[in-house]
Amino acid sequence: MQLLILEGRAPAAIPRLETPDLILRGPRPDDLIEAAALHQDPAFYRYLGNQPNDEETVWRRILGQQGLWAMLGYGSWSVEEKATGRFIGTTGFFDYQRNLTPSLKGTPEAGWVFAPRVHGRGYASQAVQAALTWADEHLPTPRTACIIDPDNAASLRLAHKFGYREYARSPYHDSEIVLLERPRGGRPPQQ
Repeated sequence: MQLLILEGRAPAAIPRLETPDLILRGPRPDDLIEAAALHQDPAFYRYLGNQPNDEETVWRRILGQQGLWAMLGYGSWSVEEKATGRFIGTTGFFDYQRNLTPSLKGTPEAGWVFAPRVHGRGYASQAVQAALTWADEHLPTPRTACIIDPDNAASLRLAHKFGYREYARSPYHDSEIVLLERPRGGRPPQQ
C-alpha cells in the first residue's frame, strides 16, 4: 500500500484560501445541511455514481475530509461563497486507495464538486486554481491525478484548462472512468 504522507508534520491545520468570490476552508459540522441537500439533487450526483447519498453517508464524507488533513497533511476544502456565506461544494486532494488499474495510490487525486445553482459563474475555476497553487507549493509529488466520468464534459474541460491530460481509461464501479494527470507546476496550454 502506498500513501503520500507529508513527513514531519503534525496533524495539519487546514489552510484557508481565498479567491475574489470564494473562501476555501476546512469542513464544519454546519456544512452537513447544504451538503446533504446537494447529494439529493440529481443534477449534482449525476456523474458521481448517479445515486443520491443520504445524510449519514454525507456526514461520513465530511469526516473523511477532515481525516485526510489530519492523517496525510493534505485533503479537500469546503468551498464557501463569500457573497452569501453558503457552502457550495468541495475541492482538494485525496488518496482513497481506489482499486484502479493503473493505480493512483501514492498520487494525490484532485477532485471538485459544486452546487448546480452556481455552475457557470467561474467558481470552479477559481477554487481549482487556488487548490492547485497550494498543491504546487506544498505537495512533494511530481504529479497529481484525477478521475472523471467520460460523459462529464464540463469537468473534463475544467481539468484540461488546468493542465490535466488523459493518460488512461479504466473500469471503475461497473463504468468506464477517464484518468488524467497534471505535472507539478503544470500550466494550461497557451490559448
